[in-house]
Amino acid sequence: MKKTTTIILLLFYIHLFAQKSTKISTIDFVQVLNDNKKEVVFYYENNWEILRKMAVKKKYIHSYQLLETNSTKDAPFSFMLITTYKNKQQFDNREKHFRELIKAKGKLRLLNDKKPEVFRKTIFGKDVYHIEN
Repeated sequence: MKKTTTIILLLFYIHLFAQKSTKISTIDFVQVLNDNKKEVVFYYENNWEILRKMAVKKKYIHSYQLLETNSTKDAPFSFMLITTYKNKQQFDNREKHFRELIKAKGKLRLLNDKKPEVFRKTIFGKDVYHIEN
């Protein structure tokens, strides 16, 4: 009985450690609307990226990437926004942390005073779990 309990506890801790150490990324696929690419780039460089730099500095996220691609009929997005969290705890606290950073950053910066819904649309987002070797 004692041996079985020890094995169960050991497996539980291994599972718990694996959950805490697995990186998780969120990926948003963004479409440019009405040929407003300049507004999209400005928006992400002056808002999204600034917040991620702040988040890395505070250790709220592991890393981030802003990727550009050619949009197609089958894949009508031009940008992929990737935020990577080093573990489930960072991932679970993301909303709280980004609210804090948005408040600290202050006013949204926009090019030509165009609102985000006019120049970009998030087609879909995915959460992905990294496979660690």
